[in-house]
Amino acid sequence: MEEKIEYWKIDESLLSHVTKVARLALSEEEIEKFTKELNEVLESFKKIDEANVDELQPMVHAVEVKNAWREDEEEKFQWEPFANTEHKEERYFKGPRIV
Repeated sequence: MEEKIEYWKIDESLLSHVTKVARLALSEEEIEKFTKELNEVLESFKKIDEANVDELQPMVHAVEVKNAWREDEEEKFQWEPFANTEHKEERYFKGPRIV
Protein backbone atom coordinates (compact mmCIF):
# COMPACT_ATOMS: atom_id res chain seq x y z
CA MET A 1 0.00 0.00 0.00
CA GLU A 2 1.52 3.29 -1.11
CA GLU A 3 1.30 6.16 1.33
CA LYS A 4 0.11 9.42 -0.19
CA ILE A 5 1.51 12.59 1.30
CA GLU A 6 -0.88 15.50 1.51
CA TYR A 7 0.71 18.93 1.27
CA TRP A 8 -0.87 21.97 2.75
CA LYS A 9 -1.64 25.01 0.73
CA ILE A 10 0.04 27.96 2.36
CA ASP A 11 -2.19 31.01 2.36
CA GLU A 12 -1.75 34.46 3.80
CA SER A 13 -3.75 33.68 6.94
CA LEU A 14 -1.52 30.68 7.76
CA LEU A 15 1.65 32.68 7.15
CA SER A 16 0.31 35.57 9.26
CA HIS A 17 -0.41 33.14 12.09
CA VAL A 18 3.08 31.58 11.89
CA THR A 19 4.77 34.99 11.87
CA LYS A 20 2.70 36.05 14.88
CA VAL A 21 3.67 32.91 16.83
CA ALA A 22 7.33 33.38 15.84
CA ARG A 23 7.10 37.07 16.81
CA LEU A 24 8.13 38.25 13.37
CA ALA A 25 6.94 41.51 11.91
CA LEU A 26 6.27 41.19 8.19
CA SER A 27 4.64 43.75 5.97
CA GLU A 28 1.68 42.84 3.73
CA GLU A 29 4.02 42.84 0.71
CA GLU A 30 6.40 40.43 2.46
CA ILE A 31 3.57 38.12 3.46
CA GLU A 32 2.34 38.09 -0.13
CA LYS A 33 5.86 37.43 -1.45
CA PHE A 34 6.68 34.65 1.04
CA THR A 35 3.29 32.99 0.54
CA LYS A 36 4.07 32.66 -3.16
CA GLU A 37 7.64 31.45 -2.55
CA LEU A 38 6.66 28.87 0.08
CA ASN A 39 3.99 27.45 -2.22
CA GLU A 40 6.65 27.09 -4.93
CA VAL A 41 8.78 25.12 -2.46
CA LEU A 42 5.85 22.81 -1.73
CA GLU A 43 5.33 22.29 -5.46
CA SER A 44 8.98 21.26 -5.75
CA PHE A 45 8.46 18.64 -3.03
CA LYS A 46 5.44 17.31 -4.88
CA LYS A 47 7.60 16.82 -7.99
CA ILE A 48 10.25 15.00 -5.94
CA ASP A 49 7.57 12.67 -4.55
CA GLU A 50 6.54 11.73 -8.10
CA ALA A 51 9.99 10.28 -8.87
CA ASN A 52 10.09 6.49 -9.17
CA VAL A 53 12.57 5.22 -6.59
CA ASP A 54 11.25 1.66 -6.21
CA GLU A 55 14.42 0.02 -7.54
CA LEU A 56 16.92 2.27 -5.79
CA GLN A 57 18.83 1.22 -2.69
CA PRO A 58 18.81 3.65 0.23
CA MET A 59 22.17 5.31 0.75
CA VAL A 60 23.76 6.55 3.92
CA HIS A 61 26.28 8.87 2.26
CA ALA A 62 26.30 10.57 -1.10
CA VAL A 63 29.89 9.45 -1.65
CA GLU A 64 31.61 6.27 -0.54
CA VAL A 65 33.40 6.70 2.78
CA LYS A 66 36.68 4.88 3.24
CA ASN A 67 39.19 4.93 6.06
CA ALA A 68 42.70 5.88 5.07
CA TRP A 69 44.61 3.67 7.45
CA ARG A 70 48.37 3.80 7.80
CA GLU A 71 50.73 1.47 9.55
CA ASP A 72 51.75 2.46 13.06
CA GLU A 73 55.41 3.32 13.15
CA GLU A 74 57.30 3.81 16.35
CA GLU A 75 59.04 7.17 16.49
CA LYS A 76 61.43 8.49 19.09
CA PHE A 77 59.95 11.25 21.22
CA GLN A 78 62.04 14.32 20.46
CA TRP A 79 60.65 16.97 22.77
CA GLU A 80 62.67 17.63 25.92
CA PRO A 81 60.23 19.28 28.34
CA PHE A 82 62.91 19.97 30.99
CA ALA A 83 65.45 21.54 28.65
CA ASN A 84 64.55 25.16 29.53
CA THR A 85 63.98 24.89 33.28
CA GLU A 86 66.13 24.57 36.33
CA HIS A 87 63.16 23.47 38.46
CA LYS A 88 63.36 19.75 37.85
CA GLU A 89 64.11 16.60 39.72
CA GLU A 90 64.76 13.50 37.64
CA ARG A 91 61.82 13.29 35.19
CA TYR A 92 59.47 15.68 37.04
CA PHE A 93 58.98 19.41 37.39
CA LYS A 94 59.79 20.58 40.90
CA GLY A 95 57.54 23.16 42.53
CA PRO A 96 57.76 25.03 45.83
CA ARG A 97 57.14 23.14 49.02
CA ILE A 98 53.60 23.72 50.28
CA VAL A 99 53.68 22.27 53.80
